[in-house]
Amino acid sequence: MALSITLLNSAYLCGRCCRHKVLHPLLGPLLSDSVSKLYSSYRRPGSQPEEKPSWQNTDLSFKKSIEVLKTQLNMLKKETKDYLVGPGGHPFSQYLLEQTRVLWEFRSQEDLNKWVVSSDVEIGGKSEVYLKLGRNNQAAMLYGTLNTEVPRDGETKYSGYCSMRAKPPVGSFARKKYYDWSNFNSLYLRVRGDGRPWMVNIYTDPYFSHQKDDLYNYFMFTRGGPYWEEIKIPFSKFFLSSRGRVQDNQHPIWLDKISTLGFTIGDKVDGPFQLEIDFIGLLNDRAHTEEFAYETYEKNPQV
Repeated sequence: MALSITLLNSAYLCGRCCRHKVLHPLLGPLLSDSVSKLYSSYRRPGSQPEEKPSWQNTDLSFKKSIEVLKTQLNMLKKETKDYLVGPGGHPFSQYLLEQTRVLWEFRSQEDLNKWVVSSDVEIGGKSEVYLKLGRNNQAAMLYGTLNTEVPRDGETKYSGYCSMRAKPPVGSFARKKYYDWSNFNSLYLRVRGDGRPWMVNIYTDPYFSHQKDDLYNYFMFTRGGPYWEEIKIPFSKFFLSSRGRVQDNQHPIWLDKISTLGFTIGDKVDGPFQLEIDFIGLLNDRAHTEEFAYETYEKNPQV
């Protein structure tokens, strides 16, 4: 009898898992907002949870479902066409000879919508961050105020950070996709900062589970002033800093499994900050061998 109950429970759970795998691609675009809020919403320690679950606020109207289905089918059609033409919709010969590629440029509100900003407000902090188009709509301006005051909740021990992160690529029917940068060896940026340091973050999702959600970082020191900087960052200079590992650059990045890219400021200095970004691209420059991408000055020069 006990064996029969165990088998029935296993079959029931298996059926639920199978239904989940079948329905998730169809309902994913409809439930994505609710699911993200369900797992990412911050609740201050000691506060009461919401009485109504977020999934009950989902609108599952028939008209909206038809519109979503049309959108996903159009995305699937475009993906199939690009796959038949070549990687990224380019002929294979052109793909192999590609030396540069612009990933993101900021010329319209649509370009800004591909990014999200966040701050320590998510953990109860007081920093502020905003993203808008710069002068003449020729760049993205990330600005705000950093506040290192720690929330008085008895649990949070640090505060004072702001970030800007690209939305991960998503395929048709909510399929997870990745950026493939394996044909390049450097990240190429054109920025104008205010002299404060930023951390460039690359998020990966490689093939092995123990390396899932690896985070690679590089400290970018802006020069300040009215002039733009063109910064080349070899991927070999990024160091691994996720999941408590020792910070080093001995673990190469899985360049064909890039999930997204972002920028973070958290230099523990209260006050306003500003970073303008013209474009973010990739570069295949095998002759780029510099060890340090910034100006160096001789200490105590001999007169």
